[in-house]
Amino acid sequence: MRERVLITGASGFVGYHLVEAALKANLDVFAAVRKSSKVDHLKEFDIQYAYTNFNDIDALSKEIAENQYDYIIHAAGVTKANSAAEYDAVNTGYAVNLAKAAVKSKRIKKFVFVSSLAAVGPLNTTEGCLTENSIQAPVTAYGNSKKRAEEAFKQIEGLNYVILRPTAVYGPRDKDILIVLKQFAGGFEPYIGRIDQYLSFIYVKDLAQACVLGLTHGHNSAYLLSDGKRYDRYELANITKRLLSVKTFKIHLPVPVIRVVAGIAEGVSRITKKASALNVEKLNELTAVSWICSIDKAQQELNFAPQYDLERGLAETLSWYKENKWL
Repeated sequence: MRERVLITGASGFVGYHLVEAALKANLDVFAAVRKSSKVDHLKEFDIQYAYTNFNDIDALSKEIAENQYDYIIHAAGVTKANSAAEYDAVNTGYAVNLAKAAVKSKRIKKFVFVSSLAAVGPLNTTEGCLTENSIQAPVTAYGNSKKRAEEAFKQIEGLNYVILRPTAVYGPRDKDILIVLKQFAGGFEPYIGRIDQYLSFIYVKDLAQACVLGLTHGHNSAYLLSDGKRYDRYELANITKRLLSVKTFKIHLPVPVIRVVAGIAEGVSRITKKASALNVEKLNELTAVSWICSIDKAQQELNFAPQYDLERGLAETLSWYKENKWL
């Protein structure tokens, strides 16, 4: 019998690629989804579904035992919420409950947690890069919720875990970067302020491969993930314009103006109860000086070897968007 892996957040952007990578690694995949989740895009895969109750440790442990999972890749989480409590309930609470259930079941060989570079926080200088030894100083409630989950794992006796902290993830099926790419495709290239800014990226297939590697490599440790490159703030647009053969109107919007817009969006979110991608706190990440990180540890201990730089990744992503009429 093939070894079994539970993949949470399987119906999402990253989840789809995790399922694909796990199947290629000859694992028997159980996809944890909500009963309300859209899963039509997963029908091409030979997988089974699990409707996991993240609020009940006993139920989680029972599910693990009954379905005989060997591994867990926990990618479920929220990236947009109206309060720190909402982030903590899902990103911290669900993760900790599942980790405790993994230990209680006495079955799970490895628990891979998809965290975020936001759990470390950015650099305030263009020199150097973030490493696993950097002091964790998140600048958003989202980053703090991931950090709290990481800290909790260290206190769970008997848990064999690997924490992956990817930088900005992009690729086919991603709706967040699509918003930006549509602006470029439409000839509009906006920036917040005029600071020197350096960014890092990771293609979703490279992240998925790192997660699969984490099942058999590494022990009770965290790893930063990117494509290993350093990009200035204009490179995403420059590559996109070249690949799409378009020209853009570049504009630098004053930070105070965007702060007002973010405040309005935040207020609307409170009224509608629908979280916005832009809020005042999010500006801390969007205006950070540097998100450059070292992947040396992941390369050495996980055998992580990214196959995509931003140019190759964007070429494949844009091609997928066009083929599927997203762009």
